[in-house]
Amino acid sequence: MKKHFYLREELAQAWQERDVFKLLSTLPGEVYRDKEGRRTLRFELDGRCYFLKYHAGVGWGEIVKNLLQLRKPIISAKNEWRAIKRLHQLGVDTMTLAGYGERGLNPARRESFVITDELTETMSLEHVGLQWQQRKPTFRTKQTLIRRLAAMSRKMHQAGINHRDYYLCHILLTEAFAETNQITEDTELFLIDLHRTQIRRRVPERWLVKDLGSLYFSAHEVQLSQRDKYRFIKNYSGLSLRQALTEQTSFWQKVEVRAQGLLEKWHRHNPS
Repeated sequence: MKKHFYLREELAQAWQERDVFKLLSTLPGEVYRDKEGRRTLRFELDGRCYFLKYHAGVGWGEIVKNLLQLRKPIISAKNEWRAIKRLHQLGVDTMTLAGYGERGLNPARRESFVITDELTETMSLEHVGLQWQQRKPTFRTKQTLIRRLAAMSRKMHQAGINHRDYYLCHILLTEAFAETNQITEDTELFLIDLHRTQIRRRVPERWLVKDLGSLYFSAHEVQLSQRDKYRFIKNYSGLSLRQALTEQTSFWQKVEVRAQGLLEKWHRHNPS
């Protein structure tokens, strides 16, 4: 097995001559998740804040369960650091790597981790949608955000990456938006929660549909006009609207069906 290990200078100095995997397995901090062999937590070191995702191994039971459900099991943090590196190459804003590592041949007991700098003073686009229910955005702000989201989605998908959890809550922007209610071309949009991403030469259509349908569903509380939807389609496809609607009719219908299916499921669990 090829060895993967990297620590940025400040972490390497702080943890020199330590078994980093053993250290991270019990590292104290603000825990966000601790189940199924995976710990996610925020920790501080010398005044800087980081996020750690540590995988202790999911066990054969979890691997077999995923395979029986025709799902690719997540057995390592490798997905996340590969996706972060690739997105940086593409010019898509995301997390910044501070460290990563993997060891062990047994896939059920493989240890791995990824450490990123904390993204401070940010808010998710899900909260932006809620804010817009109270304070309507300007036409320019809405237009800019749709164009930016379409460009991010297109870059990611054309590079062979699909997210698998592509919802507005996994896209962050600077918290200053809460006061200004404006988004410009300079506003950073950070794509996060990349542990389930898939990277290959070309994304199969069904995974494109899942990503875009999930994104569309997550915007169901935002009042989107038909023109808003057409604007996204035009910018994502890179075609004229007439071409996109003529040549890709079936594809966008599948996206709509996917979004409506998620919305119906959401309503069943949230009847109020």
